[in-house]
Amino acid sequence: MNTPTEQRQDGTDPKLLEILVCPVTKGQLEFDDARQELISRSAKLAYPIRDGIPIMLPEEARKID
Repeated sequence: MNTPTEQRQDGTDPKLLEILVCPVTKGQLEFDDARQELISRSAKLAYPIRDGIPIMLPEEARKID
């Protein structure tokens, strides 16, 4: 899991990324810099980050394998 320590270029606050959890499983999230998503391996969902804001709604998440 990437743990950034400075303000990200996309505007996402790194401290926020450290405390967010999956709303479905309450488990840890992994940050995917290339896709600008937060990945929940346990829920098999990828939550998008739009304009620096994580969209933590399960209905907005992309299903992953």
